[in-house]
Amino acid sequence: MFTIEHEFDSTVITLIDEGAEVLHEDVTILAFDDCVVLEQEDPMTGEPVRISLSMAQLADLAAALDLPEGSYRLERPGKG
Repeated sequence: MFTIEHEFDSTVITLIDEGAEVLHEDVTILAFDDCVVLEQEDPMTGEPVRISLSMAQLADLAAALDLPEGSYRLERPGKG
C-alpha cells in the first residue's frame, strides 16, 4: 500500500509494508526539484534515517533496476 500527497515544494510518497510476516517501518519518499530523500524510522532508536539522492543518482537507480550485473555509466544530456 502507498499514499501520495502533493505539498507546496515536494511530492510525498509513503510506502506501507503489509502482508509480510515481519513488517518493516514505513518508507517516506520526498521528491523535490533537485533531489529525492528517502526516510525510514530506525526501529532500534526511533530516530529517522535519511538518504538523499541527486536526480542523476535517481536516474542511475532507475536504469540499474533493468540491467544485469556489471559497471555502467549513463550518458547525460549536455555532457560530452
